Amino acid sequence: MSAISRTVRIGSSHGLHARPAKLFTQAAKSAGSPVTISKGSGQPVNAASILSVIALGVEYGDYVTLSTEGAGAEATLDTLSELLTTDHDEA
Repeated sequence: MSAISRTVRIGSSHGLHARPAKLFTQAAKSAGSPVTISKGSGQPVNAASILSVIALGVEYGDYVTLSTEGAGAEATLDTLSELLTTDHDEA
C-alpha cells in the first residue's frame, strides 16, 4: 500500500506551539499508523513526536505536508488536517 499525503495551511495564529502541537501529536500517536509532517522542502519528521514537531518552527500561514499509509489513512489525514487548520489560539 502506498503512502498518501496532504498539504495544509496552519490556522493557529501563533503557529504550532506547545498547546496545538500537543493536540496534534496526541492525535498522530493514536492514528494507528506512522504519520510524518514536513515543512517546505524539509525532511519529514515523526508527527507523534512533540519535540520534532515543535522543532519544525511552524508559524501561522505556513504550509505543512502530512503523510501516512494503511487502513484509515484518509480519515487520519482528515482528523489531523482539521487540527492544523483550526485556530487553537482564538480567545
